[in-house]
Amino acid sequence: MKKNLFLFSALALSASLSAAELKARVIQPPYAPSADGVSASFKWLMAELDKCDASLDLIVLPEFSDVPARTRTRAEYDAAVAANNAPLLEKSAATAKRCGATLFVNAIDKTDLGPRNTTFAFDKSGSCVGRYYKRHVTAGERNTLGFDVSYTREWSEPYTLTIGGVKYAFLTCYDFYFFESFSAIARAKPDVVVGCSLQRSDRLDALEFINAFCAYNTGAYLVRASVSLGEDSPCGGSSMVVAPTGKILGNLKSHAGTLDISFDPKAKYLKPAGFGNPPATHPEYVEIGRRPWQYRPAGPAIVPGFDEAPAKRLCAHRGFSAVAPENSLPAIGAAVALGASEVEFDLWWTTDGEIVSIHDGTLDRVSTGTGKVVDHSYVELLAFDFGIKKSPNFKGLRIMRFDELLAKFSCHTLMNIHVKGQAWREMDLKKIVDLIYAYDAQRHVYFMTENGDVQDRLARLAPEIPRCMGFKKGPDIVDEAVRHRCRMVQLFKPYFDEDTIKRAHAAGLRVNVFWSDDPEEAKRFLEMGVDTILTNDYQPIAAATGLK
Repeated sequence: MKKNLFLFSALALSASLSAAELKARVIQPPYAPSADGVSASFKWLMAELDKCDASLDLIVLPEFSDVPARTRTRAEYDAAVAANNAPLLEKSAATAKRCGATLFVNAIDKTDLGPRNTTFAFDKSGSCVGRYYKRHVTAGERNTLGFDVSYTREWSEPYTLTIGGVKYAFLTCYDFYFFESFSAIARAKPDVVVGCSLQRSDRLDALEFINAFCAYNTGAYLVRASVSLGEDSPCGGSSMVVAPTGKILGNLKSHAGTLDISFDPKAKYLKPAGFGNPPATHPEYVEIGRRPWQYRPAGPAIVPGFDEAPAKRLCAHRGFSAVAPENSLPAIGAAVALGASEVEFDLWWTTDGEIVSIHDGTLDRVSTGTGKVVDHSYVELLAFDFGIKKSPNFKGLRIMRFDELLAKFSCHTLMNIHVKGQAWREMDLKKIVDLIYAYDAQRHVYFMTENGDVQDRLARLAPEIPRCMGFKKGPDIVDEAVRHRCRMVQLFKPYFDEDTIKRAHAAGLRVNVFWSDDPEEAKRFLEMGVDTILTNDYQPIAAATGLK
């Protein structure tokens, strides 16, 4: 117990001495029990905005700040929005500018697709610099209020904004109950989670542990604003600021008013990452042992990552390219459907910054196009047919973008990503890395390239992602792999022998071989000690070797 108190005190001391300290104000207005009280509650809220001054760095208001009352019909709700929405947003922008503060306020955004529950972000110039749309929309918002929820039906990474050097993530009311999203937010490494909320039915003590759990599991400060249901109410309210330790730094509970708390958003809570281990944040400690296939809804479809996968396996080269156009969604999909532990594909860049999958540097062999891939824009590539040369059954197939592949198959198989060519722009390599992290695929991929410069650049951009040295014609490939700190080599037949494999294993390297479509040859490769065999004809080789 004394040790925990020391950790809390140490973090608080760090915040108090930091030059980067933020002074945050949370505003908790009185919440009217009926639509008759909208005007008075809204007037109170607007007056509190007028009281904000230049000492503040961060201001947070509650959910539905344009409707600070219980409305029972759509008409009552619409009337409040019509009266208050524009004045609220104007006042919020003016307050942020006058105070030189970052301000977050939740209100209705009237989009082309319909109204959305929205947290608006204003920077110190008074400009709206971002909008967070509530991810978990309630049944009442969908059915009674007619909110647009189309954006909630597709996967999305956590929404973050960096303002004034502080990285913010967001939760709105109902979002707080979906604890599985906390780990996704933690991976984004925010400094502050902003919670514009109501949560009117939860007890005061329940709200305290929900919010402490959130801060502890995201590794960030939580700044939450709600509404007061009355001074004696046992529910709702609880506007608060919580440290990454889970310690509540201040809580308004059921009182209408404001809460001012100063803290250093960059002060992280570190603890031993397991008994006797070096310190890390709580989310980092959890990620070390995460086994998502044990509990995520896609459970069995999420396969073990690179470090947990079977040592001996097959890799479907360019997908199941014997039966479908290589480097296409049908080819990758066929391999995954058959249980392939690993698929391989190739990436090139386009003139307009898209990352596309095609083996050759030119278009002629696999499409109706001509010339170099990198001399075309993605829009230009869409004009070519990438299926007809394989079979009339695939007529009309278009080139596959990297993000399309990830959207379908991220974490469902290991991915051997062959980064082709040499003249990669830094922004394009970074886009590859960013997409991998956006789709949470970093544990299920590795890079393969024969180019030493690209190897080193990828090592700098994504040191956590394994790399494989490939296509050197001779035993020096082992030396090259070691020199570039790779974890694998990809041998190219016939330019290797059993001694090459032994040298690679002695250097701590896994060994791929490119390639085998012959069952007897594949068996010999396994006897020689090869770890992974690339094959164009996945199913016959899988049947012959017993590997996936």
